[in-house]
Amino acid sequence: MQSTLIIGDIHGCHAELLDLLDRAAIGDDDLVVSVGDLVDRGPDPAAVVELFRRRPRSLALCGNHERKHVRGVLSYSQQVTKLQLGADYEDHVRWMATLPYHWEREDVRVVHWGLYPGVPLDEVPEDVRAGTTSGDARLRERCGDRPWYEFYEDDKPVVFGHSVIGPEPLVLRDRIFGLDTGVCHGMRLTGLLLPQFKIVSVPARADHWERVRGEWQAPVLRTLPWQTMTFEQIEKKIRSLRDPELDSSVLDRVQGWVTTLRGALPPLRERLDAEVARIAEAAGEEFGRAAAAHPAGSWLLRRRAGKLSPEHLGCSSPQQLLALASALGVTLPADPV
Repeated sequence: MQSTLIIGDIHGCHAELLDLLDRAAIGDDDLVVSVGDLVDRGPDPAAVVELFRRRPRSLALCGNHERKHVRGVLSYSQQVTKLQLGADYEDHVRWMATLPYHWEREDVRVVHWGLYPGVPLDEVPEDVRAGTTSGDARLRERCGDRPWYEFYEDDKPVVFGHSVIGPEPLVLRDRIFGLDTGVCHGMRLTGLLLPQFKIVSVPARADHWERVRGEWQAPVLRTLPWQTMTFEQIEKKIRSLRDPELDSSVLDRVQGWVTTLRGALPPLRERLDAEVARIAEAAGEEFGRAAAAHPAGSWLLRRRAGKLSPEHLGCSSPQQLLALASALGVTLPADPV
């Protein structure tokens, strides 16, 4: 008899995925279904994705983590995965864009996270099924502070992931199954074996996200567009990435670079004013034409017209400040990391 194994959030934990397939005695003819979140936080997302792409009897749903990659909304864990997947990243993301948001047959229905009890799955918004922030807001409007599955009364069993239950799965009334047991956080990877509706679980081999986020911090930080970000965005990013458990040396270098650039503003202002005075004296009424020919022409014209803030000299980003410095013959460090 062919089996179906529905697996909770794998999050790049390939070794545990193989352990679970072995524990459940899954053969080539058996169906393997992922509730989504194949990637992010674990050590080997490439191997997980490739297994589901290569294995004929396999199906993966689109979780909120796949959706972030598809939509190009990359926070830290997605930036790590992008580097882990390397040259294959764009191809894998194109595949993620083809994934369904639910799967259903006569004996079970599966979503990554949410649904509207009593409403057909294809009528439930994608963001609710995927478990995005906007989807959670929709669920709160509909269900209040109680989880949606407390309102689920259908006879057909429903299986989902997304919300880490703890090291043991959630099983309610023998027809509600929450399978995210935090494998990437050092807990367990859990599956539901059909037709028996039997829970199968294996322990995590490590707290993968604790290790991965530290190992990949410096490579991720080196890929960020520090020059084109505004100074305010840089400060916000530094604050968001500070972690007392991680090495802060790269962030400290970025902070030092920003401090150096901002510290250059007073001497750049003095040099700019000196150039305005020099050109005004030399060119007189022809100041505009003479200033426009200068490498710092736009700054000179705005400064003389009183339209350039003395605090930031019209430079909201390092790239703009570096361009002004270069135009005035001043060399500043261009790369923080």
